[in-house]
Amino acid sequence: MSFLAGHWLWLLLAVAALLVLYMVFARRRGVYAARLSSAALLASVMPRRPQWWRRHVPAALMLFALVATVIALARPASTHKVPKERATVMMAIDVSNSMAATDVKPNRLAAAEDSAVAFVDQLPAKINLGLVSFSGTAAVVVPPSTDREAMRAAIRALQLGPATAIGEGIFASLQAIDTINVQLGDNGQSAPPAAIVLMSDGETTRGRPNTDAVFAARDASVPVHTIAYGTPEGTLDVGGQQIPVPVNKDALRVIASGTGGTFHGATSGDELTSVYHDLGSSIGYRAEHREITSWFVGLSLLLGLAAGTSSILFGSRLP
Repeated sequence: MSFLAGHWLWLLLAVAALLVLYMVFARRRGVYAARLSSAALLASVMPRRPQWWRRHVPAALMLFALVATVIALARPASTHKVPKERATVMMAIDVSNSMAATDVKPNRLAAAEDSAVAFVDQLPAKINLGLVSFSGTAAVVVPPSTDREAMRAAIRALQLGPATAIGEGIFASLQAIDTINVQLGDNGQSAPPAAIVLMSDGETTRGRPNTDAVFAARDASVPVHTIAYGTPEGTLDVGGQQIPVPVNKDALRVIASGTGGTFHGATSGDELTSVYHDLGSSIGYRAEHREITSWFVGLSLLLGLAAGTSSILFGSRLP
């Protein structure tokens, strides 16, 4: 729960002061009563089962009513996740030959496909989702749309290729975002929000450098969320020879920080699925604050009525 006018919460200190004063006077009242009465007289007039709580219930209810009133003044609001509309998310997946490494079972690409499909399933239906694959070159496999079946089929059909062109993957994703924005039309509104989720295990060996892509994404206000997938011990069997293909986290971390995105590392299929889940929650939804002041106004009123009623019933007076 959050507060839209939290400065009013300082009044809770005044309520706390009232509680302290009440406790002091209640204690002092008991001391005075003991001084002015003999023990025998007190024993004769006191009931066998003391009903001391009756004297404190009205005051307690009134204090709770004041607390509820202060909270109502602070305008409490609950936070709800609301699916974004008119947003575009591009998935850019590395399909270089190193993705055939088996340090992640059954191999990096197969595990990546499973996690990517799970990401597709959890995004809100109204978000435009597209797919770019890149190895030595980059291609828009699925233009941004709400067709989830096309995305699932394309992910399952990814094919490996030589070299790695991360920069080209980002440029292709940005071009796809520009195209869908033109098709949607701005209608006097600002450009719809967009993001790129890029997964790779290597470093750029071909095409435009990562720095050029970072500048382009920053100029377009499109954050690139990167996922470094694989382990440092990964190897690839090439003609019976084991070629090291360690994951390069530093390059992907620089891309994320340079574009305002987030960096994630995954060394297993389960970790990758978890990363995609977190990204889906942050990219596909926006936090909306819904004011619930009326709840606390009603609670304050009920507590005030309860305090007055209990005071009349137990002491024939208002607290």
